[in-house]
Amino acid sequence: MAFNFFRKGATVPEQKASATGPVVAYHGAGRVAWSPRDVVSLTRTGFLGNPVGYRCVKLVAEAAAALPLVLQDSERRYDEHPVLGLIRHPNASQGRAELFEALYGQLLLTGNGYLEAVPDDMGAPIEMHVLRSDRMNVVPGVDGWPIAYDYAVGGKKHRFDMSGDLQPICHIKTFSPQDDHYGFSPMQAAASAVDVHNSASRWSKGLLDNAARPSGAIVYRGSDGQASLTPDQYDRLVDEMASQHQGAANAGRPMLLEGGLDWKPMGFSPSDMEFQKTKEAAAREIAIAYGVPPMLLGIPGDAAYANYQEANRAFYRLTVLPLATRVAASVSEWLMRFGGDAVELKPDLDQVPALSAERDNQWKRVSEAAFLSDTEKRALLGLPKLSEDE
Repeated sequence: MAFNFFRKGATVPEQKASATGPVVAYHGAGRVAWSPRDVVSLTRTGFLGNPVGYRCVKLVAEAAAALPLVLQDSERRYDEHPVLGLIRHPNASQGRAELFEALYGQLLLTGNGYLEAVPDDMGAPIEMHVLRSDRMNVVPGVDGWPIAYDYAVGGKKHRFDMSGDLQPICHIKTFSPQDDHYGFSPMQAAASAVDVHNSASRWSKGLLDNAARPSGAIVYRGSDGQASLTPDQYDRLVDEMASQHQGAANAGRPMLLEGGLDWKPMGFSPSDMEFQKTKEAAAREIAIAYGVPPMLLGIPGDAAYANYQEANRAFYRLTVLPLATRVAASVSEWLMRFGGDAVELKPDLDQVPALSAERDNQWKRVSEAAFLSDTEKRALLGLPKLSEDE
């Protein structure tokens, strides 16, 4: 069965300054600087350079890829099938979980996931590979529908023809209200929050590196009216601070001040303290865009769920399962075209630990419904019909 963009040297004439120049110079705040919104830049800033975005993508992708899958039709559930064999061993370098984790990762980062089928001499797919979304371009036809996909790497390009009955590419995309050919990713929705979170992290790093807010200041008031220390006095003070009051070994040592020196403690201003709250709020927004309860990421201030178990159950029910079900259905419908079998690939809910309590209650309610036939009960539980010999 086949499965198939100045001129150099130009002298600028001297001109009178604008009357608004001093106003512009005095106003220190410039325009808001947002990071680029292309796929490569978003992946770099939101995944490679942001721990919250990284964890959200990994959490969803790994959970969805680890879901057990079942293959069935209207009559039976298969233990062995060419589709199942291809899913279990998609290629020589990846297993099922690795392939689907890469597919889900591309989908979460870019809004698009591409699977390539490698056929044998008879046209049956014998391998599947996940292709990078940032390298793929849709080639629309005269009617607007894709007739090919171009995969470009390092100046080389390969075109996948999609005009035939057996299509070598399975394009899975998220909903986008403003694009006919490409999906809209959660990372695009969370891009502003990612910029805020990264900027807050850089501010904190700058505070540590540059001592942007010192713990205090030594003020000199000379008895003879001098406003500053002599060079020798200054050097002595610096040496004494370095040797007697810096480092972990000198922590808590009292400071002896003389000759008109006075210590003025300094602390964080209220606006400085708001940076941490801003960072936490941005982290929550990133988590919300990905459908991950902030409690699962250890983000403080989240009280949407009573406990971790409830948050984990909501994560699977509202985020992981809808995504995995949609992707599995698209993959099985694509593979079905190669062989013609009307089979359906879907997650096995009975093998998801986070949903075990829900499934137990559902099994109990359905089994105790005496007014339902066995066929109706099996349909409610997502099971195929019983064959005649059973």
